[in-house]
Amino acid sequence: MDRDVCDRARLARDPRFDGLFFIGVKTTGIYCRPICPAPSPRPENIVYYPSAAAAAAAGLRPCMRCRPETAPGTPAWNGTSATVSRALFLIRQGALDDGSVNDLAARLGVGTRHLRRLFRQHIGATPKALADNHRLLFAKRLMVETDMPITQAALAAGYGSLRRCNAAFRRYVGCTPSQLRRRRPQTRPRSDSGFRCTLTLSYRPPYDWDRMLAFFQERAIPGVEWAAGGTYRRTIRLSATRGTLAVRHAQRGYALELDVCMTDSRELLPVVERVRRMFDLDANPQAIQQTLIQDPLLAERIRKAPGLRLPGSWDPFETTVRAVVGQQISVKGAVTQLGRIAGLVGRVHDGDGEIHLNRFFPSADEFLAANMAEIGMPRKRKETLRQIAQLIVKGVLQLDGIGQLSQFVDTLKTIAGIGDWTAHYVAMRALGEPDAFPASDLGIMKALQKGGARPTVNQVRLRAEAWRPWRAYAAVYLWLVEEAK
Repeated sequence: MDRDVCDRARLARDPRFDGLFFIGVKTTGIYCRPICPAPSPRPENIVYYPSAAAAAAAGLRPCMRCRPETAPGTPAWNGTSATVSRALFLIRQGALDDGSVNDLAARLGVGTRHLRRLFRQHIGATPKALADNHRLLFAKRLMVETDMPITQAALAAGYGSLRRCNAAFRRYVGCTPSQLRRRRPQTRPRSDSGFRCTLTLSYRPPYDWDRMLAFFQERAIPGVEWAAGGTYRRTIRLSATRGTLAVRHAQRGYALELDVCMTDSRELLPVVERVRRMFDLDANPQAIQQTLIQDPLLAERIRKAPGLRLPGSWDPFETTVRAVVGQQISVKGAVTQLGRIAGLVGRVHDGDGEIHLNRFFPSADEFLAANMAEIGMPRKRKETLRQIAQLIVKGVLQLDGIGQLSQFVDTLKTIAGIGDWTAHYVAMRALGEPDAFPASDLGIMKALQKGGARPTVNQVRLRAEAWRPWRAYAAVYLWLVEEAK
């Protein structure tokens, strides 16, 4: 960490650095975000930390004014350690709520000591300390921003009991959840059909919400997704949980607003993390753009559309099916086919009064059990989809984003009907891989052509080497060649 850079960001309260570091104040024993509105402390009393977990591990408490729990997350990819990136994603999904650090290391294919060493280097805290702090800050957010019963909020955050939650609050926040809740403003009431809550999800500017929403709106699966009036909506399933979510841009600040209505609050944390990944809220635009602007063509597009992000997905299997169905047909044609699949195979959703949302997209096992004869699609493509579902059910194909990009692409390409383009597209959107790059994409090749000479795939790959580790973001900008003109 460069102290001069941190000093300038702190004094300017620069939102582009929000969540990239935290400010510890030795005299008060608290830690803040770089955008904290409180008067700036004396420089000699300041210690900078690379993460909220590192500040908490040093014995500091979260600021009640700037609320570190609402800061954007540590970037899912920092360009130096893919292992840490994937570990962060699993921890945010609750991997250490029921499992151990040894189990986490095994899933990542590294030794436990090596994983701890990487976390000390990049995060400034151990995996367990990060998981504990993430759980605490999420619980604090639920106490402040929702009207969920305190016990329900504690369980939703991953605590096994209210007693454990109370103990953590007394130690790290300095008050009990009940005391904290009495300080917060009134929030929206719970739904009679389960529970409903609204949370704000911060990001680092710039962020082009209009283009992101338009991307999802054009590709919305009938019955499963709906986008209109500045809001994206969809049905959701996690384990036994059912419900819907809605995402819109917050009226104030650098944040999206997430409205969730679901049957079981214990799945709320994974829902939030999926949405963050789906809308790429933890990206670091500065780091990405500093690399890409070295290419004049990308620099022009970044100047005209500086806030583009990598559109992710809610359900990796759904996005994989989308990629296969969309081969060699238009986006509109693929949406029609996906709507038929959801209508024939997906289970019915009849809650929340959303007339546009009446289906859940089928899981891999439901897909295998379905009769695909009624779906108008080439036989070979149906067989490709069946093989994908079969490999997922058997555990051979992992769509959790914790493997190496090259291994994932190679595994996917062993399936008949899957080529390099499809494999990289799935890695980009379903796994959120920032360095995935479909070099054979026609839109990318058109964007890179000079005059009437279109580059070869090898020439595209060679040029893209300079864009690592952000080639997926380069692809997003190149796809917008017509808008950027």
